[in-house]
Amino acid sequence: MTVYRVRGTVAFHETDASGRYHYTNAFKWVEVAEHALYREAGVQVVDLPRRAVQAVFDLPFEFGDEYVVELEVEKLGNTSITYAWRILKGEDVAVRGSYTVVHIDGSGKPTPVPDALRDVLADYVNPAP
Repeated sequence: MTVYRVRGTVAFHETDASGRYHYTNAFKWVEVAEHALYREAGVQVVDLPRRAVQAVFDLPFEFGDEYVVELEVEKLGNTSITYAWRILKGEDVAVRGSYTVVHIDGSGKPTPVPDALRDVLADYVNPAP
């Protein structure tokens, strides 16, 4: 199993009046990592809307803080993919969560995950404990 990692820095526009990042940015950072994985693997994917999301926020981020998104595949189903992820602040886990995406066809109905994507994601599947 491989963990896909993307580094970033909290931008000023990602903060609110308190000077801390707005929690919704965690989901955006993870989505950026997900699509970076697809691009790096040479797979064009756009039809993967979110079906379920969850997150736990343990530490805040402030403008200029560096972070690392760690992304892995928790479950690779026939039409869906569940990603587990963590966002690190230094060595500490600041945010942890997961989300499930469903591959859809042009009419919005679930359809099998393309073989090219399935092949890429096989290396990122987290084996069950």
